Amino acid sequence: MSADGSQIGQQQFDDNMSATDLIDRLIQFDGPVGEFLVHLLAVQCRLADAVNGAILRPGPDGRIEALAVYPPQADGLSESAWLAHAAGSTGQVISSGATTVKPLHGQDDLYGQPARQNLVMIPLKASTEGVRGLAVFVVETAEKVALAASRERLELTVSLLSLYEMRLTLQHRQVDLTRLRKATEVLVAVNAQDRFTGAAMAFCNELAARWRCERVSLGFLKGRYVHLKAMSHTEKFSRKMKVVQDIESAMEECLDQDVEVFYPPATDAQYVSRAAGELSKRHGPTAIVSLPLRKAGEPVAVLTAERPSDNSMILDEIEPLRLACELCTARMVDMHEQDRWFGAKAAASARKGLAVLIGPKHTWLKVAAMVVFAAIVFLVFAKGDYRAEGTFVLEATQQQVISAPFDGFLKSVSVIPDDTVTAGETVLAELYTSKLRLQLAVAKAEHLTSLKQAAAAMRDGKTAQAQVARAEADKVTAQIRLLEYRIGKARIVSPMTGTVISGDLRRQIGAPVKTGNVLFEVAPLESLRAELSVPEDEIAEVSERQRGELSAAAYPDRRVQFIVEHINPVAEVVNQQNIFRVRVRLLETKPWMRPGMEGIAKIRIDRRRYAWLWSRKIINWARMKLWL
Repeated sequence: MSADGSQIGQQQFDDNMSATDLIDRLIQFDGPVGEFLVHLLAVQCRLADAVNGAILRPGPDGRIEALAVYPPQADGLSESAWLAHAAGSTGQVISSGATTVKPLHGQDDLYGQPARQNLVMIPLKASTEGVRGLAVFVVETAEKVALAASRERLELTVSLLSLYEMRLTLQHRQVDLTRLRKATEVLVAVNAQDRFTGAAMAFCNELAARWRCERVSLGFLKGRYVHLKAMSHTEKFSRKMKVVQDIESAMEECLDQDVEVFYPPATDAQYVSRAAGELSKRHGPTAIVSLPLRKAGEPVAVLTAERPSDNSMILDEIEPLRLACELCTARMVDMHEQDRWFGAKAAASARKGLAVLIGPKHTWLKVAAMVVFAAIVFLVFAKGDYRAEGTFVLEATQQQVISAPFDGFLKSVSVIPDDTVTAGETVLAELYTSKLRLQLAVAKAEHLTSLKQAAAAMRDGKTAQAQVARAEADKVTAQIRLLEYRIGKARIVSPMTGTVISGDLRRQIGAPVKTGNVLFEVAPLESLRAELSVPEDEIAEVSERQRGELSAAAYPDRRVQFIVEHINPVAEVVNQQNIFRVRVRLLETKPWMRPGMEGIAKIRIDRRRYAWLWSRKIINWARMKLWL
């Protein structure tokens, strides 16, 4: 508060003063808010002929608070009927946002008689949207014209509250600008120096001069202790000096607690100021303030300022001092770290790195780094099976194709695929022989006729005719043997022991078959083998006698061991990709295995590092593309 403002705030608002003088006094008033509100209500009541006035505000809990009442009442809100009535209407008036006039009937008023008093309630609007309070006045008049005039005067004088707030805001901003200018001048003095020693000395001297301190000291954390680096108006000092030791003790006391330490301390202070007290008693008496200087939230240095004991720093001086420290700390710390020889810098960097590595902070980052490191170690040193992969098809080493022996019609079928058959015993199917038997009977009759013709010709001495008849008989004999052979072959018997792998003819009974048509395929399942299709980029590592295992698509959870027997040296193009055929011998045969089954086979080459296993394809691709 300025001197003029204080005098104005302490003066009484004389009832004999004119309205203009009263308003001028209010415009110049810069005292406390509560006192201003009382004077404002007094002036408004006088100008508007109001007998009472109050400033009301909704509280955080919803209750109505009275900020000021005129004339002042010691008993509070509940003692005045008009205040109670106004408090009950506050929410409604604030919601409407407009001035409201309500009649205020007294206990002596007769029923139906106009009220002699009226409540004029004016919302106090904030600078932003909304209403922050309510001005309430009691006007003693029943005339509408007088009431309207009073209302207009009250609405006009309410703006004096906004003028008061604007003046206080400008004063606060002026104070803030003064503090900022003061702190900025200190920063300019520090930035004018190129070395840490000069910057620290300039920092301490500027603070001592601008804050009227007897001594300002700056210390930096080194290891576990604080070392004094600069002292105002003192170029040289030794750490053996008692004053230096006491200052460092006070600085360590502040740094350990990481709070601002004042001496003499406040009555409700919760920090320890024993070392500061010792410094004040031994080298004073002085009033001491120690401020921790932080970088990235961590205290790295301490500033200690000493003043005469009868001139302790007040809050208005502490605030710009804090600002100056915050502005200069980053520059001072950087210069302190850089203004050292190479070994000290390297040691500090190593210490900081180790602190980050083994300290309690950044837990998830460290866990991630450990996982990445473990993964790298695993990829570089751990080994896994390197296997060449390809598709396969099961095939039988022996397979018998059974075809139709002659043209005919299918009479019956005795087996289906997956049936086991025995060589020379199991009948697979049977063809109709009725037509063949009729032809056989005709042929036998023709044979007998030819024999009789030959005998008659010999009896009559006709040798040539007898020879023709015998030749005809021999021809018919061959036909008879052919028919008998076909009739014997009508019952189709399995020529080998094994399993029927194809030939489901149950729906073709009665259908014609031609000679040579494939009816059945029989193979012994215990002699199965597999033929692998290996891509050309993996065939170079495959050789005979290597082992592996395969898994059929029908049974992906079952593995069958095999050994490589033969590698076809000529590539084939399958689906626009070069592949090599590799024949393998199965070391075991499962009951579920059938010729024609497909799946995936993997040939074990050797054991190699996982880094190579998982990166070889992309490396080979890059070599081919970049010609490395």
